[in-house]
This record gives sequence, C-alpha cells and structure tokens, in this order.
Amino acid sequence: MQQKNPLEDQMTKGYLPATFLPAAIIIIILVSLTVIFPDQAGTTFSNLNGFITKSFGWFYTLSVVIFLSVCLIIAFSKFGQTRLGADNEKPRYNFMSWVAMLFSAGMGIGLLFFSVGEPILHYITPPIALESHDQLAKQAVNLTFLHWGLHGWAIYTIIGLCLAYFGFRHGLPLTIRSALYPLIGDRIYGPIGHIVDVTAVLGTLFGVATSLGFGASQINSGLNFLFDVPVSNTVQIFLIIGISGLATISVVAGLDAGIKRLSEINLILALGLLVFVVALGPTVLIFSGFTENIGNYLSAIIDRGMRVGVYSDEDGWINSWTIFYWGWWISWSPFVGMFIARISRGRTIREFIFGVLFVPTLLVFFWMTTFGNTALDMVGNGFEELALQVKDNMPIALFVFLDQLPFSMITSILALVLIVTFFVTSSDSGSLVIDIITSGGRIENPVWQRIFWAVTQGVVAAVLLLAGGLGALQAATVAMALPFTVVILFSIGGLLRGLSMEGRIAQGAETAPDIVGGGVNMPWRLRLNAILAHPSKEAVIEFIDTVARPALVDVMDEIKSHDVCCKSYVVEGKADLWITHEGEPSFRFAVIPTSHQAPVFAIEAATDNDNMLENPDTYYRAEVSLSSGGQEYDIFGYNKEQIIHEVLNQYNRHMHYLNISREYHNPLEQE
Repeated sequence: MQQKNPLEDQMTKGYLPATFLPAAIIIIILVSLTVIFPDQAGTTFSNLNGFITKSFGWFYTLSVVIFLSVCLIIAFSKFGQTRLGADNEKPRYNFMSWVAMLFSAGMGIGLLFFSVGEPILHYITPPIALESHDQLAKQAVNLTFLHWGLHGWAIYTIIGLCLAYFGFRHGLPLTIRSALYPLIGDRIYGPIGHIVDVTAVLGTLFGVATSLGFGASQINSGLNFLFDVPVSNTVQIFLIIGISGLATISVVAGLDAGIKRLSEINLILALGLLVFVVALGPTVLIFSGFTENIGNYLSAIIDRGMRVGVYSDEDGWINSWTIFYWGWWISWSPFVGMFIARISRGRTIREFIFGVLFVPTLLVFFWMTTFGNTALDMVGNGFEELALQVKDNMPIALFVFLDQLPFSMITSILALVLIVTFFVTSSDSGSLVIDIITSGGRIENPVWQRIFWAVTQGVVAAVLLLAGGLGALQAATVAMALPFTVVILFSIGGLLRGLSMEGRIAQGAETAPDIVGGGVNMPWRLRLNAILAHPSKEAVIEFIDTVARPALVDVMDEIKSHDVCCKSYVVEGKADLWITHEGEPSFRFAVIPTSHQAPVFAIEAATDNDNMLENPDTYYRAEVSLSSGGQEYDIFGYNKEQIIHEVLNQYNRHMHYLNISREYHNPLEQE
C-alpha cells in the first residue's frame, strides 16, 4: 500500500506532464491533419477501419469473452466478499443513485440512437436471410441484445474493478496504470505507466466523441422532423458547441452537484418515456417479448458471442456491427470504468460485479424490447415507412417511431431533452475522468483542466463529423480501442495476481500462532470496563496520543536497533506504524478514533458522562486498522505493553503470510 502517490512529485501546476502533454499533442496533431486534409482523412479512417476489423476482429471477440468469463469467475470465488476499500467501509451512494449514474454514464445516447434503428436495420438487412417476419424479428432483437448485453458491460466491469481494487484497497493512484502494479511494481510510475494512461485518454476521448456525434446527428434529425430544421454538418456542429458548453458547466460543478443530479434526471425522464411506450404500445407483446428475448439471448450467447464469420459470408456484417460495438465499448471502458469505480467505493467485489454486470443489462434489455419489438411490430403490421426512413436516415428512427403513438409532439420533445441530458452527462463524465487520468489519479484538480477536456471532446467530435461523418467516428473508435485491449488483458493479469496475494495474506493471518499478550493478559475487571466504556472523541484521542503512539514508537525503535532489512516509521500526528520490506508488501498497524452509535444497554456508571450529555447517541472507539483496512476491534484501555503485544500479534501474522508467499515463488512488488 502506498502512503503517498509518487506521481505527485511529477506534477506541474496540478497536472502530470508525462500524460497530459503527449495526449494533448497527439489529439492536436490528429485534429489539425483532419482539418487540413479532410478528404484524405476520411479515406484514411475508412481504410484503417477495414484493416483493423478484418485483421483483428477475432482478437476483439476473444478478448471480450475473456473479460466476461473473468468477471463471473471472480464474482463466484472467495474473493467476491472482498470490499473495495477498507474492510469496514460502507458505500457512499445508495443503490438507486448508483444505478442511475451507471445507466447514464454507461449507455446514454446510444440507447436512444439505436433502440429503434438497430433492430429495424437488422430486420431489413439481416446477416442471415430468413423467410418469415417472425424469424427476422427474432434474429434482429437477438443481435441487438448481443451488442448491448453482458459482453459490453463485462468490459466496463473488469476495468472498473481493477481501478477500484487497486485504488481503494491498496491506495494506488486511481488510474489505469495501477492495475499493472503486481506485474511491474514501481515501474508503473515511469514511461510504461505514462504510455498506458495516454492510451486510456485517447481511447476515452474518441469513444465519447463518437457518442457526441451520434447525439448531435439524432438531435438534428429530431429538430428536422419536428420543426423542419435542415439536416447538415453546420447545424450538428453548432449543437455540439452548445451542448459541450452545458457539459462544461456540469463538469465544473463536480460529481455530486452536477453529474449525479443530471444522472438522476436522466433516469427519471428515461423511465417516463419507457412507461409511456409500455402503456400505450403493445403491452402484452412487450412483456412476452422480454421473456422470450432473454431466453433466446442466453441460448445463443456462446455461438453468437464467438462468431467472426469464418464459416459464412457474415464477416462483412460482423465487422460493421459486432466488431465496431466491441471497439466502442472498449474505447469507453477507461472513462466508464473509472467513473463506476469512483462511485462504487465501499461495495464488495461480488456486489460490484453483479450490480454493474446484470442490473444495467436487464434495464437495457427491457428498453430494447420495448422500443425494438414495438417498432418491429409496426413494420410487421404494414407500417413499412418506418423501415424505409431508418434505412435512409437512421438517426430519425426514434422520432418516426414516436409519431405513431399518441401525444407524439410531447414525447418527441421529451426524447430531445433526454438526448441532450444524456449528451451532457456523457461529455462531463468523460471530461472528469480524463482530467483524473492526466493528473496521476488525483481527484481535486484545477478547473481549467476539466474545461480543456470538455472543449476538446466537442472539437474532436465536430472535426471527425466534417471529415467523414459517423463512419469516421466509428473508425477512430475501433482504431483507438485496439491498443487498449492489450492493456486490459495485462490489467486482468495484475488483478488476479493481486487477489491471489491478498488470499495469502488471509491464509497467513488464519494460520499464524498468536503471541501471548495484548488484551488477553489484561486484568478481567479492567478489560470488562474497557468493553463497557463509551468514551468521547477527546478521550480516545488522548489515549492514542499518550499510550498508543508511544507504544508504536517503541516497536519502531526496537526494529531499527536490530538492523533488519526493513524500514519502520510512525506517521506524524497519528498512531500509525509502517514496516516496509524491500520488494514485499508493507505492514501497517494504526489506531484510529471511530464513531459508533451507543447501545441502549450502556451502563451509565461506566460511560463518559460528559460525552453522553453532549451527544447521547454517539461514542468513540480506538480501533485497529491494518494494511487491508479497519479491523473493527477496540483497544481503548490497553496499556503500553499490551498494545505492543497486539502489534506483535499482527506483525507475526504478516510475517507468516510473507513466508507462505515466498514458498509460492510469486512475490508482489513492494506495496
């Protein structure tokens, strides 16, 4: 565990030059070349997209399957109960706020853009020609589920898990590089780590820019459908500028004041639109279709999830759709992964994986069923105009669809507002995450950096639209996702190794014999009094200052006198002892004042009366915290000698773990 982020020493005015400058320079060069040579840029993007999808489509497909498999294996393993943070930490956000932010950041514009258009396009231009309407509709929805289901969310889950585990569990910087720590140790703070984070920044920026392009084109189509506003690049660029300005205001407001509130508004508006379509559309068909669609998806998930077109002529279709989707999900993963990591601190790994993997997937599936099956039912019942409109101009699909339902003007305006809010949420969340990456994992950074990245995203989206429209955006996304796929695979290796080492720590704690001492040897009346005492915060702090810290200082001095191959020190202002072993995990023993609610059976005579009068519901404990977090046991009332024995008990367990680890010949770099 790191007590201090080593990247802070490399900071300049709040940013990390080794990641900020290369990322900014590469983006400026690409944007400048695209502006100067727009025709050549469009051709280059198209050729690059064709080369990558044809040559590396198998790599994307296999990697995504690995991501999903690893998520499920970890969730059902013994590591699922590990908490993303200290052992006694609780989640910061309630479940509904958490899901709202997951949904808004992870899906947003894509759901509104593709929910009607994609099933219809798969229906009229299927990868496998079928005869009946029912067969075509079933295949269309099944393919849509594949692209928006567990595979995509597994990408977000694995990156978010790596970031949250190493950032909150081991105190490493909240950046992608930290996942490689078990593999390369302190070299993550050098050129290798900088390259990894620059790759993450580029992937994130182009992934979000693609979504902004989709959003701008859909808003433009909606304005054209409703108010005859012309569809043109000029209008879409003005839309990007205006909404990027709103995103800048939101990102300056921060996570709680801006992004969280917008996410909750998004969820309310989206649920309102969803309920409207369910209630006034073919309700029975929607619920029946949802049930059967999930069954069809689960029965075909392995076959379709691994298909790359070797034994059929589907390869062109797969490259245009499935491989693009995997690239798009992967390019978004640094942004969404870090975002969901930030909002998931305090949750267990199992809760995190199941929550991120299954809850949004089920919501997306019901959304796609509601809009997709209703649209297909319209086409099957003779409204062929919808299919023709989608084929000619996919962004207009949602508005043509809503026009067939009652109150179409109201719902279409609601859809436009929802697209705008999703647009803003995607942009401000992406800007916030890129700002964190280019600041070495630091959360609080200068406002100008967030503004810079929010504006840059809008500029990239606008320039790529001019260069080649949505095709150029898609090509850039797939290209930027390729190197980051390799990074994710190495990150998984680091995660598995880190979890393995933590398992050995637990094994060492369970099997190490205790040294007689500590609270065991405390006279029983004194020990009972300590158990029943409910002291004030001031009393606990005084105990830490006068008893606990001197005990830890004595241990430190004794270790230094033996001249062993380790360093020990007590953190100033705290009772916090660190014993650092070269090339192996550090040992920590801290005593921390922690507030608790007083039990109703508290014995008044054994209670700090002043504290109870001031706040009768709260008392404090002097709790032990180790490298893995709080241990939730109290040593208030121990004398100096007993605290020293308690430290030796825990240090003995730590040394036992190190011995087990050495037997495996798999040492973790110094934490």
